[in-house]
Amino acid sequence: MATRPHVLLSVATSIDGHIDDASPERLLLSNAADFDRVDQVRADSDAILIGGNTLRSDNPRLLVNSEERRAARVAAGKPAYPLKVTISASGDLSRDLKFWHHGDKKVVYTTDSAAAKLREELDGLADVVSTGATVDFGALLDDLGTRGVQRLMVEGGGRIHTQFLSQGLADEIHLAIAPLVVGDADAPRFLHPATYPGGSTRRMRLLGAETIDDVVLLRYAAKEESA
Repeated sequence: MATRPHVLLSVATSIDGHIDDASPERLLLSNAADFDRVDQVRADSDAILIGGNTLRSDNPRLLVNSEERRAARVAAGKPAYPLKVTISASGDLSRDLKFWHHGDKKVVYTTDSAAAKLREELDGLADVVSTGATVDFGALLDDLGTRGVQRLMVEGGGRIHTQFLSQGLADEIHLAIAPLVVGDADAPRFLHPATYPGGSTRRMRLLGAETIDDVVLLRYAAKEESA
C-alpha cells in the first residue's frame, strides 16, 4: 500500500478563533506577507485540499500565484500547480466554479449516492472518487498516496479541519493569528466541537513561532508523540 501523505492544516484566524465573519464579504485575515508565505507552502505541496462548502461560498482558484515558484516546480520535474482536491458528500458542486478551470489536475472525493451526479456535472474536469456510503478521510489519504502525493496542504474550511484533526489524520498545523476580534457567534470557526485525540489536556508540540508583520504564525506537530 502506498504511504499516506504528510497532512498540513493551514488556517488564519482572528484572535477569538474565527476564520471569517458573518458578512457576505470574505474577511481577509492574513496580510500581504502572510499570503506570500501561504503561496510558498502551496508551491511546496503535492496537493491542496479545500472543502465543498468553502468552494461554494468563496469560489477560489486555489493556485500557486508566483510565476517563479511555478517555474521552480517545473524545473524539479513537477507540474506547475499542485493537484487540487475537494470533498463533497452531497455532490452539489457546479462545473462553473473557478476551481475546475485553473491549474492542472483535480480530484473530488464523494459518496456512492453522489458520485454519478458529480461525474455527469464534472465530466472532463476532474476525477470523481467515491469512498463509500460516507466520505472516508482515511481512504482519501490512501488514494492520494497512490497518486504520488507526499505532502497534502489542507486549507479548510472548519468542518474539514475538524475531521482531519479529530480522526488523528493531521500531522502539522500552521496557525496564523490576525490582530482582529470578530465577536460574532454566527461566524465560522477554525474547529468545531468533536472528540480529539488525547482530549483537552494533551499539549501539542510547538515547532516554531514567528511574526509576519502584524500576524503571528504558530506551527504545531498535531499527532501524539510515540512513546
